[in-house]
Amino acid sequence: MTAARRPRPLWLAAGALLVVVLAAVLVVLRPWSGGEAAAGPDGAPAAPSHDGPATADPPEVDTAALTAAVTQAADAKVTPVRLADGVVPPSNRWYSGLVFGEEPQPVFPLPLSFALADGGFTVGLPDPVTSERAILGPHVPAVTVDVGAASAQVVAADPVAVTVRLLDAAGEALGDVTIAGGSPFVSFTAAAAVGSGAGAGFGAASDGTATAEVAGTTWALTAPDGALADGRLTLEQGETASWYALPDDASDDAATVLADAAREPVTGVDVAYGVDERVARTTLTYRTAGGAPTAYALMPHHREGTQPEREGCGLGTYRSVYGALELCAGSHLVADVPTVEPTGVLDLADVGEDRRTAVLDQLAADVAATEAFASDTYFGGKHLYRAATLVVLGETLGADDVVAELRTRTADALREWAEPDGCAQRDARCFVYDEQVRSVIGRTASFGSDELNDHHFHYGYLLSAAGLLGADDPDLVEDVRPVMDLLAADIAAAQPSDALPQLRTFDPYAGHAWASGTSPFADGNNQESASEAVNAWNGVGLWAEASGQDALRTQATWLTSTEAASARTYWTAPDLEDPVFDGFEHRVVALNWGGKRDWATWFSPEPSAMLGILLIPMGPVSDYLAVGVEPETITAAVEEAAPDGADVMFGDYLLMYRALAGPEEASAAWEDALALPDTSVDDGSSRAYLLAWLAAHGA
Repeated sequence: MTAARRPRPLWLAAGALLVVVLAAVLVVLRPWSGGEAAAGPDGAPAAPSHDGPATADPPEVDTAALTAAVTQAADAKVTPVRLADGVVPPSNRWYSGLVFGEEPQPVFPLPLSFALADGGFTVGLPDPVTSERAILGPHVPAVTVDVGAASAQVVAADPVAVTVRLLDAAGEALGDVTIAGGSPFVSFTAAAAVGSGAGAGFGAASDGTATAEVAGTTWALTAPDGALADGRLTLEQGETASWYALPDDASDDAATVLADAAREPVTGVDVAYGVDERVARTTLTYRTAGGAPTAYALMPHHREGTQPEREGCGLGTYRSVYGALELCAGSHLVADVPTVEPTGVLDLADVGEDRRTAVLDQLAADVAATEAFASDTYFGGKHLYRAATLVVLGETLGADDVVAELRTRTADALREWAEPDGCAQRDARCFVYDEQVRSVIGRTASFGSDELNDHHFHYGYLLSAAGLLGADDPDLVEDVRPVMDLLAADIAAAQPSDALPQLRTFDPYAGHAWASGTSPFADGNNQESASEAVNAWNGVGLWAEASGQDALRTQATWLTSTEAASARTYWTAPDLEDPVFDGFEHRVVALNWGGKRDWATWFSPEPSAMLGILLIPMGPVSDYLAVGVEPETITAAVEEAAPDGADVMFGDYLLMYRALAGPEEASAAWEDALALPDTSVDDGSSRAYLLAWLAAHGA
């Protein structure tokens, strides 16, 4: 889900879609022939060296103390159904549909799809189908494995990988299935002697590997010697079988490389990051049972711009709803994106006197028109963010007296939201910690936030407001610190703990967040407002800077930068020349899922909503939307969204986006902004801020 402005019907989940792959690059040295260092003690080869930022130290956060300091209450309206004791509920993951809900849902560990089924599981390789408004790649089983399981539960979970234990009718373990984003393998390790059909018509094995043709794709099964006979797979305790699809345009050594890698299953994925003034780097380390190298698939955003030198790539490509996925050998996926520093203040130094006067006149009117702040977590946060931006705007322009009362009012409201025991006194404007789901829940909930939906959207506004006002108010910082630190940890804890999951909403492989808490959809998880996700991480950064938390600010810079790059690549400026878009007739993708991509929103069919929800709230950090993007791409998207002018839903954000196409567009947008009806100015923004934005961008 995403921070929709209307209730969201769950039945909108239909369809699904996954992975496509680009032309193969030159085949280079494989890890097992010397291209990657020997295995380390952590179940993965030692990382190769790359020029670039050093790995950052994650923030040290006492999540147990933070969660214990607020009211404890069972406010969440979800229950983890298929989860082993002691495992922190993995909400907002690409695989959350395996954990929550009466029935498990298909999930999309690119390049594959996967589903639990009667007796075991099914595996597929989505084949995208494109229409005018959508790209669909649903889970279509190609391989079915039935080990006689009666139930299943997740026994290990991290931000990229998940392990599901299959149980017999007595609740005894039959074996574990591990899948990971980016891994081409589905591996089953037997906990006891297990026999099953091998699936997909696999016959005799050669050197431990059998193949079968399914719907034009070659599938392979790697198993111990003697385990496969006459289509029957027999595994002894501790033995592993792995299923995988061979890529399109496979290199001469792809089959051998994959067969070798498949013998040792992936057991989990470690996440590291680093930031310098040029790039933000993500490093994913795929751990294997014995430490041997594995393989992974690169998504388009992993290949954008200048990337670290990679060995082992060029094995072939997989089709996907996101474009071609390039297959590489190795255990370390290292990818860079341009650094986007968290920021909350417009640069108005060069704005002319006439524009400055117009902004100041409008500022006074907007301050006077500021109504009571809403009490739910979404609109309440947006209203505080709007007020904080007005305060900072006024102080930037030297109009402290105009915004002084609003500063006090907004700071007081933040203090109320940040009372640790607030929910023991009232039913709104406060937070509880729900131990069952290991999450912070705000009262009053909105858009399913008590189902763990959209926490990063909601809390990002509150963190932004606290960071903006706290930058010059250390007393405010100290007053709100415990709860603001808790909100930041709820959505972005850099390390796992018993109290909160690691990186609750952020998927380090996909490069962006997922919005639905439980993902009760056949299309996997989804996210609509990529811009509100960027705002969330930017808000964490603003709060970190105001509160003097350097390690948290570094982490926030990595998250902001990575989400920003993915927002451009998959939402606002996709490569429409990619073959996967053949037949798609729109400029943006408003709603991305694990298994499909839509020109649609949860709340409106209006064209302006399709683009506007990808721009909101257009904070000073939103210049990221134009990084590497041609001005014509921006103006074409605005024209599609508002062909008859800006008097539409999100009209103010469309004008601000238009200004990113250059000073001439900014000047034209200024004239439109002066005449824009109030109904086309979003409640999280103001006309004064709109004018200031346009002036700062050359109007």
